[in-house]
Amino acid sequence: MKNRIVVVDDDIMSLKLVRRVLEKSDVEGWYLRSGKEFYEFLEGRILPDLFLLDVHMPDVNGFDLLKRIQTDPVYRGIPVIFLTGDEDVKTETAGLHAGAADFIRKPFAAEVLLKRVQNTIELNRLHNDMAQEIRVKTEKLSRAYIQIVQALAASVDAKDKYTHGHSSRVAAYSREIARRAGFSETEQDNIYMMGLLHDVGKIGIQDAIINKAGRLTDEEFASIKSHPSVGAEILKNISDFPELMIGARWHHERFDGKGYPDGLTGENIPEMARIIAIADTYDAMTSNRSYRGALPQAKVREELERCKGSQFDPCFADIMIRMMDEDTEYQMREI
Repeated sequence: MKNRIVVVDDDIMSLKLVRRVLEKSDVEGWYLRSGKEFYEFLEGRILPDLFLLDVHMPDVNGFDLLKRIQTDPVYRGIPVIFLTGDEDVKTETAGLHAGAADFIRKPFAAEVLLKRVQNTIELNRLHNDMAQEIRVKTEKLSRAYIQIVQALAASVDAKDKYTHGHSSRVAAYSREIARRAGFSETEQDNIYMMGLLHDVGKIGIQDAIINKAGRLTDEEFASIKSHPSVGAEILKNISDFPELMIGARWHHERFDGKGYPDGLTGENIPEMARIIAIADTYDAMTSNRSYRGALPQAKVREELERCKGSQFDPCFADIMIRMMDEDTEYQMREI
């Protein structure tokens, strides 16, 4: 495949010389004499492999053209080499700092021009190939990581025969609350992962206690209440994601300080945990349990309103209530 090169130079003799050199190496080229012609070329959305720009032209300079290339999402990854008759090192330094890949001084040797053009194109292709390979591998690792976390969350949910898909729903509700609260996409992804693993500490709780239909003894209830601390201990050693333990440890804290394990109050409870807390309680109320079925939507809404400001952060509670009001078919529940 031919290399595609755009050359912009107001000096017709220089332009002809560049053209003669490039065409001997089987290049497909566009040879333009002004900034105006260059801007018209860009409108055609043709993707070259390289821009070869004269620094000094009457209507516009090469630095202006470089800025135009860099601000256009279609062209900004395409390398630029400057042509210049300047002997001033400052011009070359400024060009390299501005993002030019190389400088070629006039008058140039044909072999030097060809070699620098070829090297720049090959290096850019290598860079793009490597970047694409890294993106593909990163995406595969991310998918694998999410699948592992989802499998772990499912194994936790499987301990309780009454909580099918609980962790996934809590994660989804938490992400949507975060989105509506203006959190970044990265923060939304993070809270989704925290939501998936908020109950991971239940791995250490006996199945008989988790599935007990009757009233728990004080000792059994103490065992259940240990799962936030156990979960935090499990997750705290994941050094690449130290925040992952936030949801696990503090999703049973209350806004009024009457929660556990640390009795944190108000904004002392991490935001992510405050969001997961309301998502967790909402899913508990809208799911079947050994001692009752899922609550009617109106009753759930009433409870959220009642506990707003005491058990729940009022801001996030209001968002959850708005989500409920939009759910006219009552789809946000265990099906």
